[in-house]
Amino acid sequence: MPSRFAIVVFPGTWSDVDWHHAITNVLGVDAEYVFHKQSTLAGFDAVILPGGFSYGDYLRPGAIAHLSPVMRSVIDFAAGGGPVIGSCNGFQVLCESGLLPGALMRNRSLQFRCHPQNLLVERAATPFTSLSSVGDILSIPVSHGDGNYYVDPEALALMESKGQIAFRYCDPSGAVTEDANPNGSLNNIAGITNEAGNVLGLMPHPERVVERELGGTDGLLVLHSMLESLHEHVG
Repeated sequence: MPSRFAIVVFPGTWSDVDWHHAITNVLGVDAEYVFHKQSTLAGFDAVILPGGFSYGDYLRPGAIAHLSPVMRSVIDFAAGGGPVIGSCNGFQVLCESGLLPGALMRNRSLQFRCHPQNLLVERAATPFTSLSSVGDILSIPVSHGDGNYYVDPEALALMESKGQIAFRYCDPSGAVTEDANPNGSLNNIAGITNEAGNVLGLMPHPERVVERELGGTDGLLVLHSMLESLHEHVG
């Protein structure tokens, strides 16, 4: 059965086109834009919340977007076990909606960061990392001003014990160091999942590294993992 990806678009979203290209032209799978006022995700197999500045990042990133009608459907979709991925602003929306714990704050440097970034794969048993191995190093760019992840110590300890940390910022050798952290995120956290593992939020942009001519293909690991997990589920 063919898979269909929903790409959620809020006012101010801008990486929706990059995601659409990556899914349709590179991965070769059907993708459709779903706008913030739509209230159903019927017929879709996976949901993407792209990056950008939803609602101009007023109040704080994701704070208004999570109140959009479509997010009720995203929450229900995730509760039913459907895979949901949010990158950059999408990660912020997932945290604001309660689908993921914690919050994203201003970068520690108070500067916008946009550059290639090394990531250490911490968890391979998810629909988004199943084609990787723990300890793999990926190069996936970041582009954000509010990527400083924080969660309270009790919640962090629980997340660490349950394997909810998917990616950490690292140096080229895989060492998780302060210098390798672009935004001050707690424990160098770059991406996390919910307890069930079917919702992933990450600050880096996998959709930007899916073609060698444009800088690399490490983002394809995430996309192909999602597609394979969908095929296994259908099978």
